[in-house]
Order: sequence, then C-alpha cells, then structure tokens
Amino acid sequence: MRTLYDAAGGQDGLRRLAHAWHERMMAGETTRHPFSHGFHPEHTDRLAAYWAEALGGPPAYTSAHGDESTVVRLHSGNGSHPELDRLAIACFDQALVDCGLDADDVLRQALHDYFAWTTTTTLARYEESADDVPDGLVLPHWSWDGLQR
Repeated sequence: MRTLYDAAGGQDGLRRLAHAWHERMMAGETTRHPFSHGFHPEHTDRLAAYWAEALGGPPAYTSAHGDESTVVRLHSGNGSHPELDRLAIACFDQALVDCGLDADDVLRQALHDYFAWTTTTTLARYEESADDVPDGLVLPHWSWDGLQR
C-alpha cells in the first residue's frame, strides 16, 4: 500500500511542504510568535523529517534528532492557544496548495487531518509545563485511515 509519505512526494515533497508552511507562519503577526525566540537553522528540514517518519517514511527524525518526548517538550508549557492552533492549521492547508499537494482530495484531507490532530492533540497535551511530558513517548504514525495504533 502506498504511504502518505510516498503520495506526498517523499522527503522532497515534505521538505517543500515544511518550507511553505514555515513561510506562511512567519508571514502572520500571530503565527510568527512561536518563532520569536528563535528556531534551529535546519527547522524546516527537521520538520520535514518528522512529518516523513509520521507519515510512513524512514525514521530519519528519531534516529538523528530525538524522540517524541523531545518534540512534545519543545511545544509544551505555553498554555492553551486555540486561535494560534487554528491559524497554524489554516497555514498548513494553504501550504498544501502552495506546493501542489491539494490536487488529490483524499491526500489533501489525510494530510490536513494529520496536521490538525497533531497540532491540537499530541503537541497541545502538556500546556502547563514541559516538565509534565513523560520520557519515552513514541512518535505517532498516521496513514490513509488516520492514527495507527
């Protein structure tokens, strides 16, 4: 079965998507705020590797950059921010258009669902403190049918 990773163009396709999403986030006053304290110079490549692994590609993120606990800690302790989440999802949806991943409605919907879920669930779970994030979280995997258990 073809993975979402393959359907999205593999690492190159997800790198284009990560770049397009990051550009859209940086263009908005509210959406650029999470990056106001700086970000890693390889942010979009790391993000693409994370998405690739989550969507059925190779384990390039966890083998080089850390586990899910590391990622969740980076996004924790910022309080509840449903408006920012909504805007980040809207930026992602537009980034799909920017890089041509919107032509296939099934693919577009699966990628949207993944991003919306991870934004509002896994990355929003520990809004009070990054210290609350347990060690050993496993990077969630997503397919055409949603979250893989």
